[in-house]
Amino acid sequence: MLHSLTYLDDSLSRIRAGKANVRILDNVKVEYYGSMVPLSNVATVSTPDAKTITILAWEKNMMKIIEKAIMDSDVGITPENNGEIIRLGIPPLTEERRKQLVKQSKTETENAKIGIRNARREAIEASKKAVKGGVSEDDGKETEEAVQKLHDKYLKKTDEVLAAKEKEIMTV
Repeated sequence: MLHSLTYLDDSLSRIRAGKANVRILDNVKVEYYGSMVPLSNVATVSTPDAKTITILAWEKNMMKIIEKAIMDSDVGITPENNGEIIRLGIPPLTEERRKQLVKQSKTETENAKIGIRNARREAIEASKKAVKGGVSEDDGKETEEAVQKLHDKYLKKTDEVLAAKEKEIMTV
């Protein structure tokens, strides 16, 4: 259940919400000496202000490769390369795009809830097998109740995480 919640946090952090966040570049891979590596392995990525991400390549010859990798990715922002540094200007989100991002966030949250429910189901099945294996029925019921409480707690946390992300996305 904790893994599902952690995965949800990670997934939602990759959804851009109108302000600069270096995590939106986590999925960008760059070819570096014949292998594909994360952007953070070949450049310094930072946010000097709320609307800009800057990328400073460690090697000058990587500038064009980094720029192309960003263009080919699903980031959706055109990089500005001045030869020294690459800038990504985060455009303000339209109302329609905000609604799409909220919908995407809800989908990610539902996937996390499915993971939590699966963990509950597996724990209850294990408890029932233990009862058949000789554990008392009272202990089995107590375990099932504890698992259900844990399940409810994690579902509530996923809803809280979603509400916070929705607020972040919808804030103009």
